[in-house]
Amino acid sequence: MEKMDTEIRREQLAQAALALIASHGIRGLSVARVARRIGLVPSAIYRHFSGKDELVEAVIGLIRDRLHGNVDAVTKQTQDALERLHRLVMAHVRVIRENEGILRIVFSDELHSGNADRKVQVYEMINSYLKRISEIVTDGQRKGQIRRSLDANVISTMFLGLIQPAAILWHLSNGDFDVTKHVEKAWPVFTEAIHPE
Repeated sequence: MEKMDTEIRREQLAQAALALIASHGIRGLSVARVARRIGLVPSAIYRHFSGKDELVEAVIGLIRDRLHGNVDAVTKQTQDALERLHRLVMAHVRVIRENEGILRIVFSDELHSGNADRKVQVYEMINSYLKRISEIVTDGQRKGQIRRSLDANVISTMFLGLIQPAAILWHLSNGDFDVTKHVEKAWPVFTEAIHPE
């Protein structure tokens, strides 16, 4: 029970840190700010994290878990690979819209400067997500739902390309660019490109 409580508290702290990154950036993140955000004294945070660096690592882990959780969910919901991908792209958009700090993490020079390991962590997080998408594609190719002549890794990167540029425009426009509408309009173009001939 105590281990579960610790895991829940660590996730709450990582979520609070992600929200602060959205509004203040990585440089504006501090243990004191996280503590204030969730109504704790800073010493309570240090029971779970040694400092800001470990908090940022937990945020990266939280993002990874959300992305992989979405893959797990869509895989259970349907056997159709294209429908899995469609549900996954919309879930990915929701995660980004609900957690604007993700974009600041992925594209932040301040996150990576002076910390090569962190850059590797972000790369590995994205790469592991792409591998999971590639597995959905490969399964769809075996079932004849996705064109077999296409490279599954290329398709998975194209899939991510439906979201990332639109998410950047959404972020830069302070929400004026409709990332959800863009992805919905781009989806038929994507499926036409990968549909069996």
